[in-house]
Amino acid sequence: MYKPHIFKGVILMQVISIINQKGGVGKTTTAHNIACGLRLQAKKVLLLDLDSQCNLTFALNAKSKNNIYDVLTGKIPINEAINNDFIAGSQHLVTLQNKKGAECILKYILQKLEPIYDYVIIDTPPALGIVTINALTASDYVIITTTSDIFAIQGIRLLTDTINAVKKNSNHNLKIMGILITRFNSRTVMGKSLRKSLTDIATKIGTKVFNTAIRESIAIREAQTKQMDIFSYARYSTAGRDYKNLINEIINEG
Repeated sequence: MYKPHIFKGVILMQVISIINQKGGVGKTTTAHNIACGLRLQAKKVLLLDLDSQCNLTFALNAKSKNNIYDVLTGKIPINEAINNDFIAGSQHLVTLQNKKGAECILKYILQKLEPIYDYVIIDTPPALGIVTINALTASDYVIITTTSDIFAIQGIRLLTDTINAVKKNSNHNLKIMGILITRFNSRTVMGKSLRKSLTDIATKIGTKVFNTAIRESIAIREAQTKQMDIFSYARYSTAGRDYKNLINEIINEG
């Protein structure tokens, strides 16, 4: 169960990675809308694009000469990369080398932001390399997004092995906040059986399936086309209501 970090009565910054090593499961869309939804709840949120495909950077129409690659390689301090509470991605992230201590770089960098933000939301790459390991090492929680695609569901087991390895080696406190179903259609046979299958998987890996599923919605695609979050584009759409409910789960579960 999600519990906010509290030290001497003060709630500390929470780092949450949105993750699945398979693409096309709503990871970037979810990171974007969670950040925007938390901001609507008066939370101070930093959104970070850690994917070399830079889809989140495109979604925000971000214009910045500085990016997370420059921060991770020590070219600039993190404050110089933050633009409107966002840090852009970079295609150069794929060149990061897995050398001793490399998995902890992002963790140490984000610690400097502790007094400034309530949440850091990280959009991770669809791969389990050193960049994703950095995200997991820096995170308090992960949210696993999945669709009704059998390959996306099967990938959760492999992802869990990686999470457990990170917990053992570099982040003992890492927890899976939950599994989030995206592009959900309860009217299909797969949709009806999906939640039970995922609930069984969640139980085995010590987490849960979020009560909220993000239903298939044309508004999501339209918002993406216009480079907008769902709350700005269509707050009262099906997807808008779903993401609002998800935000409430994230905030109130503790």
